[in-house]
Amino acid sequence: MANGLRTSRLKAYIKKIEQETRNYLKENWAGESGTVDLLTCLSELTILTASRCLHGEDVRTHIFKEVQELYHDLDHGLTPVTVFWPNAPTEAHKKRNKAREEMVRLFAKVIKERRENPERSDGTDILSLFMDIKYKDGRPITDEEVTGLLIALLFAGQHTSCISSTWTSMWIANDENVLDKVLAEQDKVLNGNMSKTLEFDDIQQMEYLHNCMREALRMCPTFIMILRRAEIDVPIKVEGKSYVIPKGDFVCVSPTVSMRLKSTFPEPDTFDPDRFAAPREEHKKPYSYLGFGGGMHSCMGQNFAFIQVKTILSIIFREYEIKRVAKDMPAVGYDDMVV
Repeated sequence: MANGLRTSRLKAYIKKIEQETRNYLKENWAGESGTVDLLTCLSELTILTASRCLHGEDVRTHIFKEVQELYHDLDHGLTPVTVFWPNAPTEAHKKRNKAREEMVRLFAKVIKERRENPERSDGTDILSLFMDIKYKDGRPITDEEVTGLLIALLFAGQHTSCISSTWTSMWIANDENVLDKVLAEQDKVLNGNMSKTLEFDDIQQMEYLHNCMREALRMCPTFIMILRRAEIDVPIKVEGKSYVIPKGDFVCVSPTVSMRLKSTFPEPDTFDPDRFAAPREEHKKPYSYLGFGGGMHSCMGQNFAFIQVKTILSIIFREYEIKRVAKDMPAVGYDDMVV
């Protein structure tokens, strides 16, 4: 899976993300002014761009609407109860299971057509990669396993990016000084050509926008809890005292709490992207920043997430003047799995 997210593939994704973004905005944000629901729009945009990059042109063009509807049922079948009772006999779980079966059928058809007509794909999407991989014993993965991986990637590439892009854009629009810095950086990176087609190097140079996204994830992390299960007894020492985490027990950390600790992030309730820039670099204290988890199992898709969100927001803030309609920033919905 990591091979599908390496730099050479990320470079190919930027043009696809930009094309999808511009087409969406042209169709849905026409006119000189108007009111939009950023969460709804960015949800649609992130699933469009994720599908184009992960699933490929044929899925995006021919069966995207079906995939989107099935994804809705899969998404709503993931609740806090699911974590502890994944097969609870609820209506949401029934729809989720049915949607997954239908998703397998759809992707099996796509995979079959891809194998019969390989020239129809440019080979840069992750579906192409999955179709060719094998287990260590040489056995190819099944179509159902490919579908499972694609569903997992779509969840990772849509839900969290949707939430993080919404919070990032809201926090930027909330502070004129931050917005001015974002626009000044865009002008500098693009050499004054604000309609320029984006390249990988352009996105990499947008350090302030990068730090805005980091800070939005610090203020409003997408997951309020990160769980890890101990596979063996784990001895630890905390403040001079020894403990053992028994095999099979779960350890939970809350990014929502830890990334608001004053001892690590001074003025933690203030949106301040510069806290990540030199010389402050407050995030460099080990395990202080958990926007993408941490340790051996940190999010492998974080580079894709930065590329996806920064490309979308770069275009939006260059093309539109964004102002918040509501008086106050919205409250975080802690009842949801992704907040």
